[in-house]
Amino acid sequence: MVEDEPDIRSLIVFHLGREGYRCRTASNGAQALLEARASRPDLVILDLMLPEMDGLDVCRRLRRDPRTAQLPIIMLTAKADEVDRVVGLEIGADDYVAKPFSPKELVARVRAVLRRGQSRDDVAALRSGSITVDPARHAVHAGGARLELTPKEFDLLHALMEASGRVLSREHLLDHVWGYARAGEIESRTVDVHVRRLRAKLGDEGRRIATVKGVGYRFDGD
Repeated sequence: MVEDEPDIRSLIVFHLGREGYRCRTASNGAQALLEARASRPDLVILDLMLPEMDGLDVCRRLRRDPRTAQLPIIMLTAKADEVDRVVGLEIGADDYVAKPFSPKELVARVRAVLRRGQSRDDVAALRSGSITVDPARHAVHAGGARLELTPKEFDLLHALMEASGRVLSREHLLDHVWGYARAGEIESRTVDVHVRRLRAKLGDEGRRIATVKGVGYRFDGD
């Protein structure tokens, strides 16, 4: 839990602790990087507005480091400007929660992310064209190369491939990939940003993710 405001930090740790989660905390970006590399947490909750090194820079560095590249990151932001949220998603944050927020909602999102990560071992690998998605190893290959995807990009690609040509609405993806119970009330821009990043990482195979205007997205198989 990375937050420079002691009251907010204590509030979040309290609510997570009530649900049985053990938390380590940091009050600035440099401390956050040291803590993440040393303790290898299951998930990082990262405030955007931090002293000296902001949350965007922390997120970039976590994603560039092989030791922390796959860590799920939920970003907290007090900024109302959508650009800040989109930038956070573009550089690798898996989700964002805008302040003021409900601690219960934040805990629910944490629970959903961790649950999805634990359920991958029993899922069979999916293949289409040169793309292979292996949940057990959390590995994706395309064009003969292994791709470095964030946990949310991985879940999104798996959901689209598993749908096997069916169109998935943004609301469906927010519900099943992000775990939002009230998906219709959440900013659907989150899905669009992740799809754009995923297409770029897939290279030529990115064309398989088709946009169905006004509806959502479809994965075109072989």
